[in-house]
Amino acid sequence: MRWLLIVLLLASFAAAAEELLGRAAFGGWQADQPGLVRRITVADLPPPGDQPARASNGPAIVPCPPGFAPRVPAGFRIVRIAAGLKMPRVLRVAPDGDVFLAESGNGRILVLPPAGGTPSVFAAGLDLPYGMAFYPPGPAPRFLYVGETGRIVRFPYQNGDRAAQGGPEVIVSDLPTGGHWTRDLAAAPDGELYYAIGSASNLAGGMPAVPPDGIAAFEASHGRGAAWGAEENRAELRRFDPDGGNVRPYATGLRNCSGLALDPAGAPWCVVNERDMLGDDLPPDYATRVVRGGFYGWPWFYSGAHPDPRLAGARPDLTPDVLVPDVLFQPHSAPLGIAFYEGKNFPPMYRGDAFVTFHGSWNRRLRTGYKVVRLLFHEGRPSGAYEDFVTGFVLDDDHVCGRPAGVAVAANGTILMSEDANGTIWRISYAGEAGSR
Repeated sequence: MRWLLIVLLLASFAAAAEELLGRAAFGGWQADQPGLVRRITVADLPPPGDQPARASNGPAIVPCPPGFAPRVPAGFRIVRIAAGLKMPRVLRVAPDGDVFLAESGNGRILVLPPAGGTPSVFAAGLDLPYGMAFYPPGPAPRFLYVGETGRIVRFPYQNGDRAAQGGPEVIVSDLPTGGHWTRDLAAAPDGELYYAIGSASNLAGGMPAVPPDGIAAFEASHGRGAAWGAEENRAELRRFDPDGGNVRPYATGLRNCSGLALDPAGAPWCVVNERDMLGDDLPPDYATRVVRGGFYGWPWFYSGAHPDPRLAGARPDLTPDVLVPDVLFQPHSAPLGIAFYEGKNFPPMYRGDAFVTFHGSWNRRLRTGYKVVRLLFHEGRPSGAYEDFVTGFVLDDDHVCGRPAGVAVAANGTILMSEDANGTIWRISYAGEAGSR
């Protein structure tokens, strides 16, 4: 028996140490397993045009089988703690430990008590609520900001509130609508706030050749690499004052920053859904620390200064300015949420790393995503590699029973994950080798 245990532990270590590099890192869902590491660099990207421009491969969503549990690394446990929700997306943890959930499909903000139990409805009647931010950041916030698809509102809030004490106050109105609808939020340590807004199209649809007053004049007020026309003030990370004033670009060229979080040093990070119709393996989705004034390529470039062939030669002046993202993901993984781990439930090696949810591909012949991955950091810097952490929602080539969406670190150091295919919430905890499954 002891010999068998040693063999199993060695097998677990070998799986955790496996790393896929270069073209092998693209792959599909069949290779997914907790502990598998992938590393993709810009040198690994295929040339555009070497694959069919688009695949239609949406999954069939089915209930998870009886007794199903996703796969997690040895020593961890995962349990379902809520079900029957409609499009549960972003999760945020209040300073008092209450868990706030944007139930986007029902237009509600719910509160999940830390110890479990029936959720409370904090607010209802919202238009696709998504991002949330407690303000001011710290132990005693006075407001909860919520990103609806067309505006940002806030509610009065004190620790312990599980129902809003007043109606929504409109802070930023008339956000562009249509196209990507998610509006994530974060409160910066300096007292201002961020919001993310995705593009209206795949590749600058409805954008004339130049803005009316010329590119130079437009960029002077909108930022280097900003898009115009129907894409004005989109595909960006933006900043605003707590009262909604002084809205301005922070970074441009982010096609769809679906997930926004601050790292332990207070810097903003985005996980970005990239464009379609360049083939199965172009371009990679990504996670990146967002630099003030940075330009990340969309729509003219991707993964650094790689020109999109459909817009080749349109903006050669931007070539030296395009930033390369910190971590490249398998293309079409559709990352939605990101959370940095500073809790104490997981082993110390996890502190400072980040967890990202992959909603999963619908337009790739080799299905990918439908999992949670861990971004590997070293001394506060991303290594460029990421590791599978929660897998198993893909049942076979055609059937899927979960699409991870939101992720948050609970007050007790466990990880909470929402998935919106079957409307569930899961908790991942560390219990040592005896608690693995």
